[in-house]
Amino acid sequence: MQSQFLCVVYRLELLLEPADLQFDVMFQEGDAVHSYKNSNPAPPIMSGSPPPPEMRPPMMDWDRAPWNRWAFQHVREVVPTAAIRRAQTASAWPEAAGSLVEFGYDGPDGTAMTFGQMLDDTYTDAVLVWADGKVQHESYHNGMDAQTLHLLQSVSKSLTSAAAGSLVAEGLLRPAALMTEYLPELETTGWRGATLQHVLDMTSGTRFSETYTQPDSDVGKMDTAAGWKPAPEGVDASDWPTCIWEQIIGLTVAEVAHGTRFAYRSIETDVLAHAMERVTGQRLPQILSQRLWQPLGCAEDASITVDRSGYGLACGGISASLRDMARFGLALLHNGMVEGRQVIPEAWCQDIRHGAHGLFNAESDRNWPEGRYRNQFWVENSRLGRHYCFGVFGQMVMVAPDTGTMVVKLSSWPDFLDSRLSGLTMAGLQAVELAFAR
Repeated sequence: MQSQFLCVVYRLELLLEPADLQFDVMFQEGDAVHSYKNSNPAPPIMSGSPPPPEMRPPMMDWDRAPWNRWAFQHVREVVPTAAIRRAQTASAWPEAAGSLVEFGYDGPDGTAMTFGQMLDDTYTDAVLVWADGKVQHESYHNGMDAQTLHLLQSVSKSLTSAAAGSLVAEGLLRPAALMTEYLPELETTGWRGATLQHVLDMTSGTRFSETYTQPDSDVGKMDTAAGWKPAPEGVDASDWPTCIWEQIIGLTVAEVAHGTRFAYRSIETDVLAHAMERVTGQRLPQILSQRLWQPLGCAEDASITVDRSGYGLACGGISASLRDMARFGLALLHNGMVEGRQVIPEAWCQDIRHGAHGLFNAESDRNWPEGRYRNQFWVENSRLGRHYCFGVFGQMVMVAPDTGTMVVKLSSWPDFLDSRLSGLTMAGLQAVELAFAR
């Protein structure tokens, strides 16, 4: 894999003028490929008519650096998608009151930083900050604009949960019900005996390996089942699932008792989504459109990647615009209300913030001792109701009811997870939050 990328980067250098070769480090040790910041000259990915083969994102690595800097805004050009239809009339959207680019604060290591520097250092594609009752900052980078859709990765889980909340409010889903009540086929899988709440909180005992860098892990097989990627070279994939439902049915082992541990596993969201489809008789894109996107007053059609069976990938396949994600974040901040209408059930918003579930893993407990994972949201503080939607490569929605702050940040980090970039991001947002909370 490394030699393939070295070849690509060598060809890239041949296409550029010497003055343009001022990129951020393209390689670290091993196979970790790095990228270019917004302040660096951008390589000509997918430029030209047609673009040369070496500048076309490879199907095995379109979501990895440096290709993801282009691909996260062009998912519909890479893999099959279905539309999540927008509202007929978009809700009003205010212009930003100003800019935070020059806003200064101390970074995580104590050195002076600006908000603009943080945005550049964290490979930002778009960001919006709501504080003190108004938009304090809205900016677009890396070729993105207000109409551009951006891959949300696992923020998609929280959108799916919000739509599920309306099904719970109507009695079509019951958190205490066994999953086999909605999907009887799960009787022969690791979800036998698990409740819907176990799935919502990722506390079922079903075995699923979420190792992003291991091609033959369960989440690696999910990339192929979802239609995102071909099977890796050199791997016997003859018995791999060909769609997400096949993968769900093939997970037959419960490694611990349901409800005794929290383990982040993306497949749980897709089990939830299949139950949503079963009780409504609709496909997930239609459920999301009718129960969330249209009531929110979203201005753009969102999209969701679909597998060979036409199933939309609930755990990470949604792409949306910055402002429409801000509409979602503001609805959460306002207890589900949008322009006087209850879009997300208030009881669901309150359960996300303060629900009784208390399981977390050791690392999360250390970072957020009053936190938990609830209904497909990361809860920083269940007493204050602070919660987040997170997605790999730097996607985030922050909702802080205690200070009236909401932030959406869309990014294309070089790596799936990066504690340094996460620390830089959180330090900047906390400084802004503190400034407007005074």
